[in-house]
Amino acid sequence: MRILIVDDHFIVVSGCRALFADDADVTFLEAEDAESGERLFLDERPDICVVDINLPGVSGFELVRRILAHDAAARIIMFSMNDDPVFAARAIEAGAKGYVSKGGDTRDLVDAINEVGSGGTYLPPAIARRLAFAGPALTQNPLAKLNAREIEILRLLSAGKSLSEIAWMVHASYKTIANTSSIMRQKLGVRTSAELVRLALESSLLAPGTSTSTATAADVATRD
Repeated sequence: MRILIVDDHFIVVSGCRALFADDADVTFLEAEDAESGERLFLDERPDICVVDINLPGVSGFELVRRILAHDAAARIIMFSMNDDPVFAARAIEAGAKGYVSKGGDTRDLVDAINEVGSGGTYLPPAIARRLAFAGPALTQNPLAKLNAREIEILRLLSAGKSLSEIAWMVHASYKTIANTSSIMRQKLGVRTSAELVRLALESSLLAPGTSTSTATAADVATRD
């Protein structure tokens, strides 16, 4: 079984390798961002992709969309520091076959790879329970009102990207991104892009390498 890991943290990738060190039938491919991950997928056609949500540049949500556009049957597990059930729900809606929190039991990733590799789906028991019994608490999270594509756009706005830059990064037209931004504001009950960014910061929805000093509401408010 060949597994493509797309994650920009060396320690995480090394840990994944260590989990399967005794399994001679498992080989790993590695990529640090969505662009190199997409190229490796096309070149190598791995059996399973393990994709971090919070990648440099565009996120794992965007990479999942691209991989599935190439191969609708691709088996993808999303991997994240965030154990919020909203992200697990959006990962499954985006087409992932599994979701694992980096903060969970290390056995979760092994179980996810084995289950998804066998053609099944996987959520860690703790996340599955939170999803099943979240009730009103889930809908109270502002991000629960957004789909995976909208979360991606909000994340890039929080990184200080303009609408034009976002359109180029996610392979969409400026008009599409502008319209989506307007829909997001309606969904979230805010009036400006600056308020969208403020919400993203409050939700800790930041791209790697982005700080609150570089991703300010004022910066975005003056762009596009």
